[in-house]
Amino acid sequence: MRFRKTVATIGVVSALLALALTGCQSSAPKGGEGGKAQTLTLKAGHAVAETHPYHLGLVKFAELVNQRTNGQVKIDIYANGQLGNERDMIEGLQIGTLDLVVTSTGPVSNFVPEMGVVDLPFLFRDRQHAYKVLDGPIGQDLLKKFDAKNIVGLAFWENGFRHLTNSKRPVNTPEDVKGLKIRTMENPVHQETFRVLGADPTPMAWSEVFTALQQKTIDGQENPIPIIYNQKIYEAQKYLALTGHFYSPALLLMSKGTFDKLTPDEQQIFREAAVEAAGYERDQIKKQEDEQVDKLKALGMEITQPDRAAFQEATKSVYQKFEPQFGKELIQQILDTN
Repeated sequence: MRFRKTVATIGVVSALLALALTGCQSSAPKGGEGGKAQTLTLKAGHAVAETHPYHLGLVKFAELVNQRTNGQVKIDIYANGQLGNERDMIEGLQIGTLDLVVTSTGPVSNFVPEMGVVDLPFLFRDRQHAYKVLDGPIGQDLLKKFDAKNIVGLAFWENGFRHLTNSKRPVNTPEDVKGLKIRTMENPVHQETFRVLGADPTPMAWSEVFTALQQKTIDGQENPIPIIYNQKIYEAQKYLALTGHFYSPALLLMSKGTFDKLTPDEQQIFREAAVEAAGYERDQIKKQEDEQVDKLKALGMEITQPDRAAFQEATKSVYQKFEPQFGKELIQQILDTN
């Protein structure tokens, strides 16, 4: 019930049986008999609910692509991890079984290790700082690194500032985190951050988290407000601490095999639509955050606002550990961006 599999369709939904018989639809020829163009139907996946901005952003992106290609490219959107977890879907891009993915940064450093730099705790002062970095030369250089992995990084979208929930106690100080078994993404920086706070970081596929919270095999998890609300984490967690410990970008990624089959004009349409939809998706994240904190409180969550400076001080050693991997100069460039 919690993570039911749903499919939202932009344009014509291809039946799964037909998909199995014909193979990946993105391989369909652009020209048919007599030179008549055929519709190209692509598959896009993400791991969260249809009410989340990931989905809303993909709907906007699909509409823009469809309009600007005069209806020749349609995108079917598969929500709630129907096509696998985020790592599975990224691997699908590489082998050509999936065309597009919106993903958190959780599994991304397994493919592009340099991407892990954006996951350092308290790296970004606020959203505008993050946008200047990610939409500027630093972020664009990171996106280009996907090319070597048979993936095209189209644009940075947003997941939001991440906050901590748990079923044990209110969190006001770093000491309150000690001993909590916290689900983290499959992300070495995130795991190390909670380790130095004294928690027990437990990587787990998102599709398994709600059940684990219900059964109390884990004490808590950390995510942006729209995830906490849209995935109804409040049904299994009492306490929400607005720590904002990580800013979590999202990425719109595309299979390079699919991208290379597009004409140059179509490739430009995809790139421009990805950036335009990023602005829309980020607006939806901010809008939901502004509305949903009060809704979570009304639903019974006890919300605290810890001193971020204390958490920042407690996680300084994470920078020291990862400086050799990401480079002190790059980290400083990000911190100094205005």
